[in-house]
Amino acid sequence: MLRFLLIFTFIAHIVCGFCDCLLGYGKNGRIDFKKINDPEAMNKMFDGMPLWQPMTSMILGVFAIAMFAFGYLELSRWMYEFNHISAGIMAVGAIIFAVFIVVHHVICGLVEWFYIRLGRTEEARVTVLEFQKKTMITMIVGYLGLLSFLIALFVPVVTGQTSLPWWACFINTLPIMIFLIPTKLPAKGNIAGALMCLGLAILI
Repeated sequence: MLRFLLIFTFIAHIVCGFCDCLLGYGKNGRIDFKKINDPEAMNKMFDGMPLWQPMTSMILGVFAIAMFAFGYLELSRWMYEFNHISAGIMAVGAIIFAVFIVVHHVICGLVEWFYIRLGRTEEARVTVLEFQKKTMITMIVGYLGLLSFLIALFVPVVTGQTSLPWWACFINTLPIMIFLIPTKLPAKGNIAGALMCLGLAILI
């Protein structure tokens, strides 16, 4: 069951990565979120982006995140055999991550949808960015949940408490993400999560 759910979660991360790309790419290429405070640049980046893109990303992303939550919870159940405390931290972290990140993902989609729907005006830009800033706590809490999950998985593996070899600790979203940060790959978090689940599905 664990191997099946990890593969299931691998697929869910790929789908979620696709949803991230729907939000991160427009008609004029990759959206540079560093320029969102520049009205002209932001208008140009979202010029021609159809409303179905953020809408599809929101709906499909909710299902994808719900899907990979099962794999994370099953991984915490597997850990219970080796370390009860780590298993508990992983379970709580997985729940916090799934709940808050699904909210954050929907907010990101809403911000883009309303910006486009309201005609990409300066008033629309200011309004949606204010909304996003005031709801940023959902992202912070969500990723803190993920971080606690990943550390609680990393420590027992690297210290030899599980059935995995110690070097399997690197088959973890955190070190994989650190490796991917310098690259120009899109949806790095989902790529890292997908690689972790695929790697663990092979080893466990």
